[in-house]
Amino acid sequence: MHKLLRLADGRTLVEQLRLQLGNVGSSVGPTIGVALLLVWVLANDSNALALRLWAGSVILMKLYCARDARRTLASGISFERAPRLVWRQIVLNAIDAAVWGALAWVALGGASVAGSILVIAVLAGVAGSSMSSLSPVLPVFVVFGAVELAVVAAKLVLLGDPAYNALGVAGLLYIATLLGQARNSARAARAAIDLRFENLELIERLRVETGHAQAAQLKADQANLAKSKFLAAASHDLRQPIHAQGLFLEVLARSKLSASQYDALANARSTWQASAEMLDTLLDFSRIEAGVVEPQLQDFQLQPLLNRIENELAPQADAKGIVYRSRETHGAVRSDPALVALILRNLVSNAIRYTDSGGVLVACRARGRELLLEVWDTGIGIAPTQHSEIFREFHQLGNAERDRRKGLGLGLAIAQGLARALGHPLSLVSEPGRGSVFRLALPMAQAGVASGGLEAAAGHARVFDVRVLVIDDDEAVRAGMQQLLTAWGCECDVADSIEEAQALARAHPPGLVISDYRLRELRTGAEAIAALRAEFGARLPALLITGDTAPQRLREARASGVPLLHKPVSPNELYRGLTCVLNDLEIDSAFAVLEAVPVENRRRA
Repeated sequence: MHKLLRLADGRTLVEQLRLQLGNVGSSVGPTIGVALLLVWVLANDSNALALRLWAGSVILMKLYCARDARRTLASGISFERAPRLVWRQIVLNAIDAAVWGALAWVALGGASVAGSILVIAVLAGVAGSSMSSLSPVLPVFVVFGAVELAVVAAKLVLLGDPAYNALGVAGLLYIATLLGQARNSARAARAAIDLRFENLELIERLRVETGHAQAAQLKADQANLAKSKFLAAASHDLRQPIHAQGLFLEVLARSKLSASQYDALANARSTWQASAEMLDTLLDFSRIEAGVVEPQLQDFQLQPLLNRIENELAPQADAKGIVYRSRETHGAVRSDPALVALILRNLVSNAIRYTDSGGVLVACRARGRELLLEVWDTGIGIAPTQHSEIFREFHQLGNAERDRRKGLGLGLAIAQGLARALGHPLSLVSEPGRGSVFRLALPMAQAGVASGGLEAAAGHARVFDVRVLVIDDDEAVRAGMQQLLTAWGCECDVADSIEEAQALARAHPPGLVISDYRLRELRTGAEAIAALRAEFGARLPALLITGDTAPQRLREARASGVPLLHKPVSPNELYRGLTCVLNDLEIDSAFAVLEAVPVENRRRA
């Protein structure tokens, strides 16, 4: 009790005062009603004047206390002012208690038994009501109860009736009971106030931490954006010369060379292929980030795809002295064959890269209405703590020195992104030192899938009889394209801007337009093709080539509706692209068909 009677510190005391003062206004109406009722019921010839004076005093005191509480709350309660306000409330409520206690002096003794009972009941009710409204600041209620009890007890003693003396003792016990309840109520109010302040502090800390987290997130987003912009710019700038290099190497391969020159050319082509593959990996990742991967679902046999991956990657396993096996399957699935091939290629390449002994196995097995495409290896394995990390971009195990022969660390990120785009779950089971297995769950095809007719799509190379207009702002690319297209039998005009392309087209109308996407003065190949089609017909065949990997650029290029190839474009890819646009075929589907053809047939193409 002593602790509760002691005034709280600054902000808690302010809140206690606000609670108590907020309760004053609600008691004005009941006070006026009770006072008037008592005058009406208890007034007689002997006490009428005194009772009216008492009622007026009670009403005026309550109105004054309510006005004072309203003004105090409106002006605000500062920490320094709070203790003085507590003493002011003690004085006001002591006066209020004395006025209420005076009812016993006015009404008891001259009233009937029923009237006396009513007086005692009203005084007890006032004490109980005051307990609930004044207990937030416990000293105020203690003073109120003590003053009211003292005034009433004095009257009861003067009456000299044993019954009234007993009633005085009962009143003392009643006030003691109210003090106990007031103490509990004060504790609850103080605990609620302290909890409120703790919550406010937690909210403020949370707001500060949220601000720090948002700032850190913004910084991370900015760093990620800067990384993406750098990769896009670096990729584009690197693709230009590598693209031109591939064109010149193809032209050189058609020349008469000595045996040593052919060996040097083979090494140059191998180096060019390695650079192109690394840039293609960056492109694949950028396409996923850009959200331009649009699956083309169809039913297809898995075995031709497994054959293709084995033909492509088994030599890498042979070079490391490990075994590459793929089990035969008659399974057919419904998915995008090009994207599934890319996922499998990345998984198998990763397995070969991290396997130094034993081998790699690619197999399929049915599970319900799904086919699980599995890649097993006996490599280094992956610790459980790394199972989610390995799917992050640029994350590699055991390559702290960033050996370029071990790739860029994007293969699994690309596989995961493509699997998510297709809606096919990709899972991992691995044990360090014993190897890993990656499983891609593919839905089975609903009907049988025909396997014939592929050879017809992979016809022999032919000479093109068409005039081609090439638009590119890179001189080396223009020269390489002109030489290669001329070797393929095309008549070729080259331009470095839209205006020059329009002038050349008016002099020699083209049968096909090949344009780089990014041109000078922030103009695009899509604009160039649109301008030429407006002049020479909307069905003018066209092909876009881009070295951009920036997500926004990829979305813009995709939205143009013009078939798109990505630098560095190999001569075979360019040849296929020309074949497709001149025959009004979809490039993606045509490539999927061509890639399913056995290797020996593709070499003839």
